[in-house]
Amino acid sequence: MRLLRIVPDNTKFRIVHWRRLAYPFSAAYSVLVLVLFLTVGLNFGIDFRGGTLMEMQAKSGKPDIAQVRQTANSFGFGEVEVQEFGNAGDLSMRFALQPGGEVAQQAVVTKARAAFAEAYEFRRVETVGPRVSGELVQAGTLGVVLAIIGVLVYLWFRFEMQLAIGAIVGTMHDIVLTMGFFLITQLEFNLTSIAAILTIVGYSLNETVVVFDRTRELLRRYKTMPIPELLDLSVNSTLSRTAITSTTTILALVALVFFGGTAIEGFALVMLFGVMVCTYSAMFVSTPVLLYLDVRAGRLDQSEELAEAKARV
Repeated sequence: MRLLRIVPDNTKFRIVHWRRLAYPFSAAYSVLVLVLFLTVGLNFGIDFRGGTLMEMQAKSGKPDIAQVRQTANSFGFGEVEVQEFGNAGDLSMRFALQPGGEVAQQAVVTKARAAFAEAYEFRRVETVGPRVSGELVQAGTLGVVLAIIGVLVYLWFRFEMQLAIGAIVGTMHDIVLTMGFFLITQLEFNLTSIAAILTIVGYSLNETVVVFDRTRELLRRYKTMPIPELLDLSVNSTLSRTAITSTTTILALVALVFFGGTAIEGFALVMLFGVMVCTYSAMFVSTPVLLYLDVRAGRLDQSEELAEAKARV
């Protein structure tokens, strides 16, 4: 029985050559992310903004969104966001945070149930107060910052300086592009999104470490091979492993997107995008950076010093 191979053995793709397209693309995308962040902003979920979120399903037929929006706005709780999601018949209502504490938030739920319980089934009701949402913002931000600092410290001690800088560039690149996905799609940014970003950081680190470990090994073995050829060899020699890892992960995430339900759909979509970005980054962003960092100079100097020391002895 022949084994399935996603990538043939002994590939000779000129990966480093494609940096001339990859770098302008990543740079333009990063600028777009910055512009969208300053102008549009993230679509913060109920976890961070506070307020009341209700998810309902029509008991029969297609929901009349215009009618639901008109009725909800007549409650006097401010502008209400009403939109369809998931399967046919599903819709969500988001009420802004009401002054008056928990009693005011509960009044929103009570009035909505009285108005819509006959035609709709309430699947999810979630209320977050101002204090809780503020604490979640602080905790989520602190968690992401500490995780990124921890990863950067690990990379700095895991590799020599040039390799560490290349890995750091790749990790930060993946975070920026993932944030761009939230900004472009306006996917709800909540605590699940924080979990997705931290998972993507770990996946990015894993992809980069595999390639750079091979790069370091080849630097010791081929001391005179031109750097572009050596970097291409590093990526090609790990390409089969990268393809298998990415493909199996993507298949699992696609299954979660279609069959995991609405609660996990956002997480799965972000992870699906993140896996593709991390794979692209490890090959076309992190590795070519080593071309500009003179990755061989320090190692050759050390080898020459060692040879001279042995000659003196």
